[in-house]
Amino acid sequence: MLSLTQRQRQALDQARLSDPQVRQLAAAFKAAGYELYLVGGSVRDAVMGRLGNDLDFTTDARPEAIEKLLSPIAAAIWDVGRAFGTIAGKLDNVTVEITTFRADIYTSESRKPEVVFGDHLGGDLIRRDFTVNAMALDMDTGELLDPFNGLADIELAAIRTPAAPELSFSDDPLRMLRAARFTSQLNFLPDPEVVRAMARLRERIEIVSAERVRDELSKLLLSPNPRLGLNLLVETGLADIVIPELPALAMEVDEHHRHKDVFEHSITVLEQAIELEGLRGHQPDLVLRLAALLHDIGKPATRRFEPGGKVSFLMHDVVGARIAKNRLQALRYPNEVIDAVAKLIELHLRFYGYADQDWTDSAVRRYVRDAGSQLERLHILTRSDVTSQNRMKVARLRSAYDQLEWRIAMLAEQEELDAMRPDLNGGQIMELLGIPPGPAVGKAYKYLLDRRIEEGPLGEEAAKAALLDWWKSRQPD
Repeated sequence: MLSLTQRQRQALDQARLSDPQVRQLAAAFKAAGYELYLVGGSVRDAVMGRLGNDLDFTTDARPEAIEKLLSPIAAAIWDVGRAFGTIAGKLDNVTVEITTFRADIYTSESRKPEVVFGDHLGGDLIRRDFTVNAMALDMDTGELLDPFNGLADIELAAIRTPAAPELSFSDDPLRMLRAARFTSQLNFLPDPEVVRAMARLRERIEIVSAERVRDELSKLLLSPNPRLGLNLLVETGLADIVIPELPALAMEVDEHHRHKDVFEHSITVLEQAIELEGLRGHQPDLVLRLAALLHDIGKPATRRFEPGGKVSFLMHDVVGARIAKNRLQALRYPNEVIDAVAKLIELHLRFYGYADQDWTDSAVRRYVRDAGSQLERLHILTRSDVTSQNRMKVARLRSAYDQLEWRIAMLAEQEELDAMRPDLNGGQIMELLGIPPGPAVGKAYKYLLDRRIEEGPLGEEAAKAALLDWWKSRQPD
């Protein structure tokens, strides 16, 4: 077994001893005759010098005993999953999850693992997903238990399984997606045997619930380097099952190279969106990253070979929004995420009309109105969608979008564009026209809103005059 470096030993000692409430917790378990180990990703992250404020522990105590020992120390405790042996608590500086030694096994038909509690640490560690997560730190003695050489795999930046990968992935197929996720999160490379097992057992992922698949995909996309994990999903065929529209983007490039590999383009757009996300001061944004990955998802369905050898993708934005909506619904994403992603995909080409010719102020207002709360994400997505090798083209498009954002900012400052309301509200409309609530009020409101978009603020008196003229001249319903 690889020996700890001095820095790693110090990091583990700090994880065990620096927080007084963690020390109190360890002492309570010892006094009650139970073992307590820091385990899994917490040990891995401590060794790598990146330990956060969420700590995972394992113990031979059953959930009822865990709850009893944790209650006097924690400010709050909650039942993460008593049936799975996990109780969580909030200490002053850290959140802890404490789980009884266990073994998870899927039956051939089950969509959820069967939980069996264990009595010793060795049985718990071998059921862990990867060797780098199969280390445990004894909270009493400070000994690092590393039966599967996870420390060495951290040094090698390798992803291996404690048991044979076929057995590990068969027991819990979600581990195949976790392999892709850790590839992106840790920048580690999966062992060739792991990759081969993922390819052989890919269909087993079908027994895992859509919600668990969704959560792993989201974590992968929110990682620093999604490309690695996404490439692994496509390479092993797992993407064909969990998000088949993704490998479909890897369309053949014809011999004259008249169109790009859309999969590669989409990954590049995702990477550029991640970079801009940080430069513009945002935290990792799942909606933006989903939209960047899927923005051209409609291209395979709309590809047409035109006369003269040209390739077109007419309406791929509209078609793509519908396809993305269906896929995200199948993965059980929340409606607000689905709607936001679909809107961004549907709007991602709108800017190119601006790049070709100057828009009127009303067109700029309409762009802002249609984007709504997704405007900042649309800015990032549209800018990221420029992947041409033609530097002059890239410079022209960037300059055009700089100008568009400047005009939006100027109009917003002048007109409070974010509100985008007409000059009269519903009550004023009903009072002026002498009408009760109903469809006519909505039509009058829309008329004034359209005038607002086309001409900017009219002012209350001008708006009243315009509304009265419209009301007199309109055709009766």
